[in-house]
Amino acid sequence: MTSTIFSWLAVGILLLAVPTLTVVRDWRWMLGLLAAIYLAVFLLVLQHWPLAMSVVKLVTGWMGTAALGMTLLNRSLDEDGRRSFFVEGSPFRLFGAGMVILLVVSATPRIEAVIPGIGQSVLVGGLALVGVGLFHLGMTSDVLRVVIVLLIILAGFEILYAAVETSILVAALLSAVTLGLALTGSYLILQSNPEVEEEEGLL
Repeated sequence: MTSTIFSWLAVGILLLAVPTLTVVRDWRWMLGLLAAIYLAVFLLVLQHWPLAMSVVKLVTGWMGTAALGMTLLNRSLDEDGRRSFFVEGSPFRLFGAGMVILLVVSATPRIEAVIPGIGQSVLVGGLALVGVGLFHLGMTSDVLRVVIVLLIILAGFEILYAAVETSILVAALLSAVTLGLALTGSYLILQSNPEVEEEEGLL
């Protein structure tokens, strides 16, 4: 009973954090929401993985988030106060994310009937991350947003994969991919020109 409550609480966090992440402009909010998403991922993965393996996923996600944050702290942030809190086209982005989530919720019972044993909360959480992530990936070219969206999509895949595979080697490989993606994003952010990012208004 307690695990069910925590799993649906995690789903609630995901359904609030992921759409919000697609419309906020400030990178601090984006990374804070990403950290909350990894906490929710930990609670969902814990439904099928042992505590030690689930904690590794949480720590890895937070380490990747910290790497991105430390990279952005080294950049000039003088223009933050001149821009609005939300990006342009926020209503459409929220509408699209809502449609994806509605589709996921409506399709979950049928998917669970085909693949029993995963759990509705795990299916909703994993598919929502992948679906909203793919939707947002097609709407941005900013380096930071692309990296965060790829991390979200990977986290959604890990939630679903954790239900069918408990291999320590696979968990370590996925954690290495997460860290590698975050470090690659940090490098690309350092190499990018802040003036080019005016369209997204992240910095």
